[in-house]
Formats: sequence, C-alpha cells, structure tokens
Amino acid sequence: MATIKEIKIPDIGDFNDVPVIEVLIKAGDTIKVEDPLITIESDKATMEVPSSEAGIVKEVRIKVGDKVSQGALIMLLESLGAAGEPAAASVPTVSPPPAAVSAPAGVAEVRVPDIGDFTDVPVIEVLVKVGDTVKAEDPLITLESDKATMEVPAPLGGVVQNILVKVGDNLSQGAVILTLATGSAPVAAGSAAAAAPAPVPAAASAAAAAAAAPATGAIDEAAFRLAYAGPAVRKLARELGVDLGKVSGSGDKGRIVIQDVEAFSKRGNAAAAPAAATSASAGGAGLDLLPWPKVDFTKFGAIETRPLARIKKISAANLHRNWVMIPHVTTHDDADITDLEAFRVQLNKENEKAGVKLSMLAFMIKAAAFTLKKFPEFNASLDGDNLILKQYYHIGFAADTPNGLVVPVIRDVDKKGVIEIGKEMGELAKLAREGKLKPDQMQGGSFTISSLGGIGGTYFTPIINAPEVAIMGVCKSYWKQVSPDGKQSAWRLTLPLSLSWDHRVIDGAAAARFNVYFANLLADLRRVLV
Repeated sequence: MATIKEIKIPDIGDFNDVPVIEVLIKAGDTIKVEDPLITIESDKATMEVPSSEAGIVKEVRIKVGDKVSQGALIMLLESLGAAGEPAAASVPTVSPPPAAVSAPAGVAEVRVPDIGDFTDVPVIEVLVKVGDTVKAEDPLITLESDKATMEVPAPLGGVVQNILVKVGDNLSQGAVILTLATGSAPVAAGSAAAAAPAPVPAAASAAAAAAAAPATGAIDEAAFRLAYAGPAVRKLARELGVDLGKVSGSGDKGRIVIQDVEAFSKRGNAAAAPAAATSASAGGAGLDLLPWPKVDFTKFGAIETRPLARIKKISAANLHRNWVMIPHVTTHDDADITDLEAFRVQLNKENEKAGVKLSMLAFMIKAAAFTLKKFPEFNASLDGDNLILKQYYHIGFAADTPNGLVVPVIRDVDKKGVIEIGKEMGELAKLAREGKLKPDQMQGGSFTISSLGGIGGTYFTPIINAPEVAIMGVCKSYWKQVSPDGKQSAWRLTLPLSLSWDHRVIDGAAAARFNVYFANLLADLRRVLV
C-alpha cells in the first residue's frame, strides 16, 4: 500500500489566520520537494508554502479564501520511494517545521504593512542591501510623512534577494519592498546587480572619493543632533567630518540627504546651501543665518550630555519649519468658565460609577468645533494660492509624554457628545504615554488645542501645527475679581486663551472675533443649541 502523508503549514513566523490567495496544486499532480503548494498573504508579506515531500497529490484540503495558521492541513500526499514509485504504507507523519520566525524555504515578498491613513509616503532611507541576512523586526526602510517617520520592519527572517524600492519612491500600503529568500532557498543570481541602489553603498563610495577632501573642523554636537537627517546620512557625515548643523538640506521639507553631505565635504565647509534656488515652496526657508555658537561648556563646570528623544528630533524639524515659514500672530483673551466648571464637577459626580472623569479640555474641544463652523477660514489649509476649506471637524490635542509632545486627533467632534469626547481623549492620551499611537491617530487634524492647564502659566504663543492655519493655547484657570457694571464686583474663574493664527489666511479682526465667540461658548454652552 502507498504511504499517505499529511502536509501541513510549517512555522511561518508570528502569523495567524493568514488568507490563502492561491492554490497551486490539484489532485493527481506529481510534485517534487520545494515545489510551491499554496500562496498566503498577510498585511506584511506574501509567502509561497513549498512541499517538504515528493509524491502524488491525493487530496487537497484547502481552498482560496481559507485562513490558515501553523499546523493547518494543506493536502494528503502519496509519497514516492527512491525509485519514484509509491512507497510502502506507514503511519501518516508531519514534516518538521523550519526554525522559528522564518518562512518555509522559498521566496517571500515583503510589503508595506498597514501604516494608517497614509498614501504615497516617500522612502527616505533603504537600510538593507542585497545579500543581507535579516531577522524578524529588523528595519528595512524608513518612510516619512509630514507627521511621522516610520521604519518598516521585516515580518520574518531571511536573506534579501531583491530590493524593489529606492530612496525617493512614494509607497502606500501593500507596495512590495523586497523579496526574501527564506529557509534554504538560494539568493537569485544577479539580484545584486538588478537591485535598486541603497544609500549605504553610496555612502561608502562617497567616503572613499572624499578621502582627500579638506579638513572640516570641529563638529558642534548640539547642532549635529538637531540636524534634519537620517542614520545613513549621519554615519556618512561622521566619516567625512562634516558638521550637519552647517549643512542645508535639498531633500523634501529641507531634509539633509547624502548628496548634500558629499557636496559640503568637497567644499571643505564653505557656505552650505547646495541649491541656491531653495525656497519656501521647495520646502526650505532660504535663510542665511549666522553659524551656531561653539562653546566648550566643560570650561565652566560639570555637564551631562543626553541625546534628544526620537519624537523631539522629529518635532524639532517640523516646529522649526512651521515657525520660520508661517507668519505667526497670537491674540490673547480670557474666558469666564465659572458656570462651566460647576457643570463639569456635577457631571463627574453623576457619572462617577461609570468611571467618567471629564477635564475642561473635553469641553474646549467641543466648543472649538462649533467655533470653527462659525469661522470656516480657521478650519482650513493653504495650498499655494488656494484655501482648502474642510467640511469635517477633527480636533488635535497636544499630549505630554515621557519622550515629548505628540498630537492625537479626535475625529468628527461636532457629532460627538462631551462624555464621548472625554473617553476618547483619555484612551488616546494613554496610548500616547505608552508610545503606542498609530500614525493615523495623529493625522487629519483641522485645528489643534494645546493645554497647559494642569501645569500653570498665563499666556503663551503656541506654534501652528502645519498644514493647519491656527492653534488655540490655554493655560491654568485662575480666580479674578471683575466688575461688569463698574459698581459691583464678583470673583469669576477665568481661563486664559492664546490663539496663534496664520496671517496669510486670517486677519486680526477675524482672530479677535474667533476668540470672543469661543470664550462666550465656554461661558455658556447653551449657545451651541442656537
């Protein structure tokens, strides 16, 4: 009798319920070891599952659309003996799986996973080259949107066979990044020549070419850390002795790229604008600033050097761009929140058993949506000579985390009640503190509120969160004695407001009216019913 074996899904790494997108065999087919049986596709990779045995397919137990995990039965196989004939009967066995966190021997396509509501995100770094061996979670490429820098990790281990993207490409979810030879599958011959060039080899060749470049002098470490550049560029700058703080970037949004470092090195630290035509529309401010002062702080006492957190490095570049390129004006005002504070305390008592604890910020977010409806030019973005007026009201709020400020976004605030807003705000703030916010949870805001209410202060100038055109800053409320009629005075709880606005879009009169309307809503939320 023939030997019938069960062929199952081997170890495919940390994947479960992966859909089958192709069945490559049928009953009666004669197959060899390593012949592909099915194709499965997760949100991170497409993988062919090969046969671990040679034989004749007796029965296929899987179909397109099935979701499979390790150990799922693919087919029943009649094994072939050494002479190619059906072998003697034996107890059905299962082929041993390959090593953990790897696909079965074959070729896996690695794709851009779900990165939230982002499309056409530019590749700013390719971190691997053909022939590299990678493990699961090793970074492959770096993407950068206008809100976040994201590394795309390997979903499984293997050898890079072919790289299908390059720096400057715009990628969306599902785009193929590279192929991995997994298990015992060989790297395809000639892949290295056909692969897209990665920054690392370019950096190495640049270092050799620039060996005779003039000395570049001491590096200002503080300015170097703040420079808008990725790891590959920083590595090259170290090799060439280039102070990134003096290099002007020609990349998107003023990012320093390898070519900028090479050009600067060849000039021997001369003036570092690689493209004289760089302008605001091209992503740079074109400023001719004095060099950053170089100080040996150790001459004055003990110091400690601490690298900036990743969030702060990303924020620094964005904030600097926004401050330089947007003509900021800030209008200050006060809101009487005496009655609103009493109402907030009452609501919290009524909903205490449900675990509801509303902060004043939840009411401000709700009031902001109604104020934006009254003044639509504040719920807009500037696109060249056009003003994009948004018909949605997604409000961002600045959340303080151990690594720096991030801005989660609450969507469709106009359609939600204050309690729902408060709950969602608490959930997003918790994710922010834990570093678990997804990119799409920080995207799409049309207006931002930055609250220092739990800390202190009176007024400040918040920096506009581009591409928005305004931001509301609020500080800690305080009791103030007022006399509306000039005769009798009363103590009122007062909330300081600081509205920063883009003077290209908004004028002073509109900003003053916005602040007054917003303050009136906080003084009496019944106005939202009018």
